[in-house]
Amino acid sequence: MVFALLDLYSSVEHLSALLAKAGKVFAAFDAQDSGCWSAGVEADDGQRWFVKLAGTSAGESAMRRVQELHRQVRHPSIIPVVHSFACADGLVNIYPWADGDVLYHPTTDARPDRTLATHPMACFRSLPLPRVETALDTVLDAHQAICAAGWVAVDFYDGCLLYDFGTHVMRLIDLDEYRPGPFTVPGDRLPGSSRYLAPEERRHGALVDERTTVHALGRMLRLLMDGGDMEADWRGTPAQLAVVTRATDPDPSRRQPTVSALRETWHGAGRA
Repeated sequence: MVFALLDLYSSVEHLSALLAKAGKVFAAFDAQDSGCWSAGVEADDGQRWFVKLAGTSAGESAMRRVQELHRQVRHPSIIPVVHSFACADGLVNIYPWADGDVLYHPTTDARPDRTLATHPMACFRSLPLPRVETALDTVLDAHQAICAAGWVAVDFYDGCLLYDFGTHVMRLIDLDEYRPGPFTVPGDRLPGSSRYLAPEERRHGALVDERTTVHALGRMLRLLMDGGDMEADWRGTPAQLAVVTRATDPDPSRRQPTVSALRETWHGAGRA
């Protein structure tokens, strides 16, 4: 019913007017460094949705691309696009609402301190290690499915991770920059966090393929299996650290060749 209502008025109305018809906005995210505007909306039937608007041509291209990713890849931890439409303000994607905290949530005017005890990143790092490992394995498993469908992770970082501290469920969000691979870097560098970017992502014309995704996931393991933000308090085993070191080797040819191989060696290096 909500989607039919949105489609009925979408071509001529602004998003704010459409959302007022569809239900109640209970959360707004209007200072995202991506330039997109997002909101949580509760419909009259009680269902909650995450609504994301791209008002730029680059943002619209990314949101169309992620629609195709969600058509090709289904995984329980990946929150899917369930509807899309164009309104007077631009392209809109709609996702089911999921409770949880984004592990890192930068905005246009602030970079949160990940070391504060109340920050989601610090809270995640303070969890018992088995819970951390289970959550991170969910991310590895999801990327096995993504890579099996021929896609490469781009702009993956801890801002793509939504963790529910009540249910201890990890979900993936904001995969708009993911692309079919392999491909070559079209400009000076790809978008992404400097903490996660592989060397080839910073070089015009360099090849980006599944080994680049292995690097991104290796950085995730290194950063989120650590007790702090300085990469000086490794909580895993020495064998796991060796797996991470290989995954993040500057030379792609020396990394695990696939996400499946990374996950297999990661499992083998854990505690008995």
